[in-house]
Amino acid sequence: MKVMKFGGTSVGSPERMKNVAKLITESGETTFVVLSAMSGTTNSLVEISNYLYKKNPEGANEVINNLERKYMQHVEELYSTDEMKKTTRDFLTGEFNFLRSFTKDLFTSFEEKSIVAQGEIMSTNMMNNYLKECGVKSVLLNALDFMRTDKNAEPDTAYIKDKLLPILKENEGNQIFITQGFICRNAYGEIDNLQRGGSDYTASLVGAVIPADEIQIWTDIDGMHNNDPRVVDKTEAVHQLNFEEAAELAYFGAKILHPTCVQPAKYAGVPVRLKNTMDPDAEGTIIDNVLVRGKIKAVAAKDNITAIKIKSSRMLQAAGFLRKVFEIFESYQTPIDMIATSEVGVSMTIDNTSHLNDIVDELKKYGSVTVDTDMCIICVVGDLDWSNIGFESLATDAMKGIPVRMISYGGSNYNISFLIRESDKKAALQSLSDTLFNK
Repeated sequence: MKVMKFGGTSVGSPERMKNVAKLITESGETTFVVLSAMSGTTNSLVEISNYLYKKNPEGANEVINNLERKYMQHVEELYSTDEMKKTTRDFLTGEFNFLRSFTKDLFTSFEEKSIVAQGEIMSTNMMNNYLKECGVKSVLLNALDFMRTDKNAEPDTAYIKDKLLPILKENEGNQIFITQGFICRNAYGEIDNLQRGGSDYTASLVGAVIPADEIQIWTDIDGMHNNDPRVVDKTEAVHQLNFEEAAELAYFGAKILHPTCVQPAKYAGVPVRLKNTMDPDAEGTIIDNVLVRGKIKAVAAKDNITAIKIKSSRMLQAAGFLRKVFEIFESYQTPIDMIATSEVGVSMTIDNTSHLNDIVDELKKYGSVTVDTDMCIICVVGDLDWSNIGFESLATDAMKGIPVRMISYGGSNYNISFLIRESDKKAALQSLSDTLFNK
């Protein structure tokens, strides 16, 4: 069995839903399908919630009515039989009446999560109904019956396995299993979610539990590219990445994948393939536990970075200095991206500046502090083990015309990172492509 996940753009219109239906049925294989909400729906549901937080039921109802009209039009275009049109209209009417019920009561974060969950519930019901109309043996599984997080808000994999496998056995004989991405229950049984990008996480968790032969994540781009195609000329999809390489690229700017969502697949040894719904014949990118030696794979960039430098002569041989510095960032729940140290100073980068002023005030207790804003991290990923003589110089040579604020190398065997000004990003990415890939 394979797992196929489709994002909101892939199911964003009746025509695209029909294309997805063709993709998941044409092989004739038993397939587990994870769907996101139709594109734009989650944003509308969040907008509804915002109106309800502000005690503005009229504003909420206006958004609900607009969304309902959009979905009812989709029904007319998606289905060909009056019977299935009526079945789906009746279901959607119940859904939108459910949303309207929240305009009459006290509204909290618990109600918001129930509202936001309805996008995936609607898309999966509509797809399942379409498959049934086409004569496909399809069954809709409610993710809330098996997808759960623990008290630390991490996926409860033992629970997921104990609940999902019997459900699959009970429904043997179906070609297609469909469920919702993103949504789950928490340790207390309340409706919750895996955060944005959580549909990929759902697919990875399901694929690891089954275990699947392959997890396919379908988006609107043909895999991870060796550079940012929005900025750089002549990029191409990377055919294969190690899980560690993919995580580095995702963390440092490759938006196609969340850095943590494929961890369950990694630990289960299930390969993940990134595919393009707009070009299904494209090979895409396969992510697995294989490390191809002696090759630089790709470059990514992370914007909106702030660099903080603390300089202190007292730091020299002062035990506990770095611990005190890190504890300040930890107390404000602000992760550090890059770090570089010397005898008298330490530089760090962050991408969350919500507590920047407080952090700087605390750091001034230990030395003089300078802050650089509008920075960018450029990450070069591949087999960058220190024993590969000259590999790091390939990257540094490409950056020789770019002012570099920091360099991080040796933290892992898979990347070397450069901190530069955002204004130099395009030139840096193009130079790296020309040097590493376009020769």
